Amino acid sequence: MYLPVCYVMGSLISLLIARQAAAIDLNINDEQSLKEAASTTAYAMMTYYHGNETGQIPGAFPSKWWEGSALFLALLQYWHFTGDATYNGELRLGLEWQSGKNGDYMPSNYSSYLGNDDQMFWGLAAMTAAELRFEDVSGGFSWLSLAQGVFNTQIKRWDTSTCNGGMRWQIWPYQSGYTLKNSIANGGLFQLAARLARYTHDATYATWAKRIWDWSLSSPLLNNSTWNVADSTNMENNCATQGNTQWSYNYGTYMMGAAYMYNYTNGSTQWLMAVNGLMNKTFDEFFPQSNGGIFEEVTCEPSQQCNNNEVLFKGLVSSWLSFTALLVPSTYKFILPKLQTSAVAAAKSCTGHNNNTCGVRWYQSTYDGWSGMEEQISATSLFVANMIQFTGYGSGPVTAMTGGNSTSNPTAGENDTSSTTTPLSAITTVDKAGAGILTLFFTAGWFGLMGFTALG
Repeated sequence: MYLPVCYVMGSLISLLIARQAAAIDLNINDEQSLKEAASTTAYAMMTYYHGNETGQIPGAFPSKWWEGSALFLALLQYWHFTGDATYNGELRLGLEWQSGKNGDYMPSNYSSYLGNDDQMFWGLAAMTAAELRFEDVSGGFSWLSLAQGVFNTQIKRWDTSTCNGGMRWQIWPYQSGYTLKNSIANGGLFQLAARLARYTHDATYATWAKRIWDWSLSSPLLNNSTWNVADSTNMENNCATQGNTQWSYNYGTYMMGAAYMYNYTNGSTQWLMAVNGLMNKTFDEFFPQSNGGIFEEVTCEPSQQCNNNEVLFKGLVSSWLSFTALLVPSTYKFILPKLQTSAVAAAKSCTGHNNNTCGVRWYQSTYDGWSGMEEQISATSLFVANMIQFTGYGSGPVTAMTGGNSTSNPTAGENDTSSTTTPLSAITTVDKAGAGILTLFFTAGWFGLMGFTALG
């Protein structure tokens, strides 16, 4: 049966109008409008979560375990900045369930294929819960102790066998990437150590943060003249070369750690220079003027080659930018306009399937055909990041001395020796640190993008 052309055209027009009507109508200067936008995308991202269903495992994403931490990071900030506790039950149960028997996010179901970055991101989620005063689980591990457990297990993997130190990307020798030391593992551990230092005011964590920072500067990963952050360096040639593929989260994690160190040191010039250098380089690299200054993952978006992990990077960095603005007040006037411009564009991208499905390429300001949990997480994180204009500096992360009440356990995770697989130098009281995101499941695709080049 053939339908008349006018009928087909009418249906198409109706469909287009319906999709347009489903766009998120965001007024970036209105608090309630931002809350509604975040509520819409948070609901959409939770449709992909099944850990609260009968027979499912709380917090688990079997083929992409680390992504649970990204989901819960978005939910923590959503709850904190909007006041909506709708998903707090799933959040609390999932964060605790995946903590593992030793309280260090090395759960037996997944620990055999984790990277240092995978574990680190769960540690950052727990740290965020402590800093945002998300109530500890009665009878369970405290959020602070879980972050300390990740730190304690990771510092045992600080590897001095090559390159004079540094964290490997992967934990296990049989994993592809085990001979790489990369920015997200080292920058992530730096960030975690800096946050623990600020929260607890324990100088041990600050010493480790400085040690990781200094090692990163001595390696090809971080340059404090150009503020370039390379993705990785290869242990097989003693870290003489770099994989200089540009990813926003590599910049973001070092910037966030520097912001915490600035705050912890009560305004050290060294850390202010680091924050400004990394922030400005992030803006230049990932908020290109050619697309209106809208956040773009420049390595994969133009070619439409982003994998699910890479789709999450902009959401993580949006959150880190908002925290940086609160921790380093002088950056606020530069950060907020970038977040606002990107949020307005992202809202226009959320017109897919007539149900506010968000796309990846926000700079197109229209739906681009992409869909998934990761797209919704990043959009939620971006909308929530913009809430700082209404909540103010008092909404930032607390410390144990400014209202934080999560229970400390400095020896958390010390009994877990299952992942100490690298040659180690003697560990002293000062020698305590570690970090890590990407797993075995997409290693092949990752290497295709890295493109190692000799240092010039």
